[in-house]
Amino acid sequence: MLHLGLGSFHRAHQAVYVHQLRQSGDLGWGIAAGNLRPDMPGTIAALQAQGGAYTLETVTPQGEKTYTRVTSIQRVIPYQDDLAPLVAVGMESATRIISFTVTEAGYYLNAHNRLDWASFADLRADLEAVKAAHAGHTIYGALVTILRARMQAGSGPVTLMNCDNLRHNGDRSRSGLLQFIEALGDSALLQWVQDHTTSPNAMVDRITPRPTPDVAVRVLAATGQNDPAALMAESFIQWVIEDRFIAGRPAWERVGVEMVDSVDAYEEAKIRLLNATHSCIAWAGTLLGYQYIHEGTHDAVIRRMAYDYVTDDVIPVLDTPEKPCPLNLPQYRDVVLDRFGNPAICDTNQRVAMDGFSKVPGFIAPTIRERLARGDSIDSVAMLPALFLAYLQRWHVGQIPYTYQDQAMQPEVAHAMCDATDPVAAFCADTTLWDELAADPRLVEAVRRAHDRVGRFVSAHTGAPAVPN
Repeated sequence: MLHLGLGSFHRAHQAVYVHQLRQSGDLGWGIAAGNLRPDMPGTIAALQAQGGAYTLETVTPQGEKTYTRVTSIQRVIPYQDDLAPLVAVGMESATRIISFTVTEAGYYLNAHNRLDWASFADLRADLEAVKAAHAGHTIYGALVTILRARMQAGSGPVTLMNCDNLRHNGDRSRSGLLQFIEALGDSALLQWVQDHTTSPNAMVDRITPRPTPDVAVRVLAATGQNDPAALMAESFIQWVIEDRFIAGRPAWERVGVEMVDSVDAYEEAKIRLLNATHSCIAWAGTLLGYQYIHEGTHDAVIRRMAYDYVTDDVIPVLDTPEKPCPLNLPQYRDVVLDRFGNPAICDTNQRVAMDGFSKVPGFIAPTIRERLARGDSIDSVAMLPALFLAYLQRWHVGQIPYTYQDQAMQPEVAHAMCDATDPVAAFCADTTLWDELAADPRLVEAVRRAHDRVGRFVSAHTGAPAVPN
């Protein structure tokens, strides 16, 4: 497997499953991994010095810690601007899977699954770079660079495996890739990709905070190993994959991966019950001055917002008489909240709050759309975009206590929203967030009511207005 995006989540999730398979005696698969951009140089250097090995600390909600030396990454690929080392591995016939984690905002797709060329200068620049025979650094440009070399080398079929939190992640990233190739005008590559690759959908789940220096300190104390690449994650782990691999795959089902025909039910439950709730708690917690997710989860009012959102508005659209859900959604909701309340994780609001301009359309708008189509109330789900708007208004005046990162946000557009005479109406009219729901009077009024509730909630807790003057 060649993995693109050697971040914490890959090392706490996919690499762990491959490690477990290798520990069982199945040495047929290993991982080569690297980055598409010059990120994490310290971690990359540490991994190279350690031959790709690192220590993973896992923590249960009860605070029990275990330590695993993960050795499935057989090769750490150094970054080069031309991506030549990645291309060399990607074009080898022995490479049967190319997987990737680039965050949900890294796919540049609108609600209609079309590449949003107008909004993203780096996507347009990548297209021009690839046209000029330079390496691309978006996921699409990089895949084109690798797959074109693979096609020319006659190295055979390969599975493209998306491991990001993106609804229908295989289908959507494949659509984006094919659109990118069409824009290039490379008909030969387009046909080759259609004939020689598959893109299974997958659902991934494990809370993995950004590593802090104290992780390495605990690892040293517990194991005696000085490991600058150490990281930690919760004990819960899940991976559900559609079994559509064109060139073989590891026997992941032996180590707990669920291989299925369709991930739809698992995916919707995870995105709406976990991902959206996570963002809700991060935005609300930031507004109250909390630093960590577990602090917000243990705040009774924030927890009730998250609970009501799931119970009132999500479960009724995911589990219906016409289409019953195979998961026990109330139980899943409670497990999610217990996981978020794990104080040992110390997952930051900063990490979870990021990329709101992708998360609102991806995680929250579908529930609003389905509730409105049924003529149902959206009062509980409207609290989530209202929290994000209040969060943006704080960011607008420089009162978020950390750097907010959002690949899909155009800062000038977000600032204009907050400066508008009616910020709620401007927010609800944004097509990046709402697509065809933009400016829908039912949305505007529900978010307006929720925004007023957020203001009262923040003022009651902090004694200060939710939106500073």
